[in-house]
Amino acid sequence: MELLRAFFIGGVICAVGQVLIDRTKLTPARILTLFVVIGVVLGALGVYEPLVEFGGAGATVPITGFGYALSKGVREAVEKDGLLGAFTGGLTASAGGITAAMLFAFLASVFSRSKAK
Repeated sequence: MELLRAFFIGGVICAVGQVLIDRTKLTPARILTLFVVIGVVLGALGVYEPLVEFGGAGATVPITGFGYALSKGVREAVEKDGLLGAFTGGLTASAGGITAAMLFAFLASVFSRSKAK
C-alpha cells in the first residue's frame, strides 16, 4: 500500500507539472522554480509534512520535496543556532542530495561523450 500512495502522490505532482507545461506559456525552468518555491512555502506552513507522511518518497523525491527539505532544514537550524541557521540550515539539510546529484553528473560525464547537435 505504501508504494501505491507514493506512486499516487508523485504522479499527481508530475501531472500538475505536465498540465502547466501544456496549458501555460511557462517554461520548464520556471515551473521547476515554482515547484521549489511551493515546496518551501508548504513546508514552512506545515502543510507538506502530512503529505510526506502519507506519500513517502512520492512527496520527497520530486522537486517540491527539495523545497520542503530546504524549509525544514532552515526551521531546525534556526531553532538550534538562531539567525545564523537561516543561512546554513537549507544547505545542511539538502547536502546529501546535492552531493549525490554532483557525483552522478560527474560519473555520467566520465562514461559518456557529448555530441554536437
